[in-house]
Amino acid sequence: MTAVPGRSARIRARLDELGLALPGVAAPVAAYVPAVASGDHVHTSGQLPFVDGALPLTGKVGAAVTQEQASELAAICCLNALAAIEALVGDLDRISRVVKVTGYVASDPSFTAQPAVINGASTLLGEVFGAAGVHARAAVGVTVLPMDAPVELDLLVELDGPAAADD
Repeated sequence: MTAVPGRSARIRARLDELGLALPGVAAPVAAYVPAVASGDHVHTSGQLPFVDGALPLTGKVGAAVTQEQASELAAICCLNALAAIEALVGDLDRISRVVKVTGYVASDPSFTAQPAVINGASTLLGEVFGAAGVHARAAVGVTVLPMDAPVELDLLVELDGPAAADD
């Protein structure tokens, strides 16, 4: 992957070093937008682990999906969220801090390792952003997620200034 001039050069270089690429922004599956800016913050909508427009796995974690697979899917959700942020603000280098990750894990009733699943996203954010990637977090077990996705997450990030200049 080559960094687009003027767009997220530092963060894109770090993603390259890690062998990762930002996907295109996942199309919303209902009536919402992928991300919204409010002052110096960007809130993403819940991001599913879409790869090329499809879910690579479906089902409950602890049954049809292993904890390790779900952790990888959480990292994919995180990349999708970063893509939504970049599309909104134009440059991931503007992120000064990852404030919070909220992760949802569609869980078999006996599965209780939701935090380990969401570590897939948390670890990725630490690798990409360093100290600025350290965040507050919730990892919640749920009965079902849209489209039978095993994992969904949303991000709250702080920018280095307002998302858009006042017109």
